[in-house]
Amino acid sequence: IQVEGEMSTLKGTVNSMVDQLSAFASKVTRVALEVGTQGILCSQARVEGVQGTWADLTLNVNKMASNLTDQVRSISEVTKAVALGDLGKVVNVDVQGEMLDLKMTVNSMVAQLSTLANEVTRVSLEVGIEGILCGQAYVPDVLTDNVNLMAMNWTSQAGGDLTKKIEVDLRGQIKELKETVDGMTESLSLFADEVTRVATEVGTEGRLGGQALRLL
Repeated sequence: IQVEGEMSTLKGTVNSMVDQLSAFASKVTRVALEVGTQGILCSQARVEGVQGTWADLTLNVNKMASNLTDQVRSISEVTKAVALGDLGKVVNVDVQGEMLDLKMTVNSMVAQLSTLANEVTRVSLEVGIEGILCGQAYVPDVLTDNVNLMAMNWTSQAGGDLTKKIEVDLRGQIKELKETVDGMTESLSLFADEVTRVATEVGTEGRLGGQALRLL
């Protein structure tokens, strides 16, 4: 509309305010979409000519985006390291609320995995290489229980008890290992029975033609 005097000044002020609000809304919306939806974590809003509350809002939006970027990247760095077998990293970024819960969960997971890896490695070395057959892993975890159970069975088998098998529900490569150990135990048991039978026939009963069947 055509106005003059103070109304013209008011018109200019209102139109300027509308332009700034439009620019502000557009920039903030862009940052929200990029950070919250598209995963572009380094996005920042840059609105020229805003002051006061609008400048504060712009600053807060940028701070939020920056904090979120630092938090997500820190957690991502740690989880990537875990996937690559590096259990020495933890999330150190300063966070609050649900992000703090996530940070503590990730760090706890890394600590437990590190302890588990160390304990399983120790038991494997003791049982498989050093011959310390009573080795046990001390971590409260289902996988640890499975490892300990297998270690106990290997100890029994090494001590001559071939009646024990691994009675636990497993999957994947651990299941394959269980089946291998159980199969080995069964074969050794049959072999021991045959050797005992031949020894009894030849050495006790005097049946000199006794032969052990080939079972292995």
